[in-house]
Amino acid sequence: MGTLNIFDIAGSGMNAQTLRLNLVASNISNANSVGNSPETAYKSRQPVFAAELNNALDKQNALSKVTVKGVVESEAPPVMEYAPYHPMANKDGYIFKSNVNTVEEMANMMSASRSYQNNVEVLNTAKQMMLQTLKMGQ
Repeated sequence: MGTLNIFDIAGSGMNAQTLRLNLVASNISNANSVGNSPETAYKSRQPVFAAELNNALDKQNALSKVTVKGVVESEAPPVMEYAPYHPMANKDGYIFKSNVNTVEEMANMMSASRSYQNNVEVLNTAKQMMLQTLKMGQ
């Protein structure tokens, strides 16, 4: 594996965690949104990641980037609440709240932030090692 591949690997991890953080922000900002049916209520969204390890093994090198396979919506049902005077209430007087769990999203945000920081540290360490290697040649 070439030393420049380290930057590709850490960069792909940072891109993946950036998407994860954006989805967490979207989920938290829509946590209190309501709809007048289960279909119109906001559903929590989560990223699906995959490591390209199989591709790396086929090429006989250890390069394994992170790829985003897509974004999935939660299958959990929305919270149904009786609120007949709410402007979004259906004909039976119910509103449907988002299925976002804010505690879970906060934990997800901390995990994504820590993962992003770890990838930044990998980049900084690789950069420092390359600079030290260049200084040895002087």
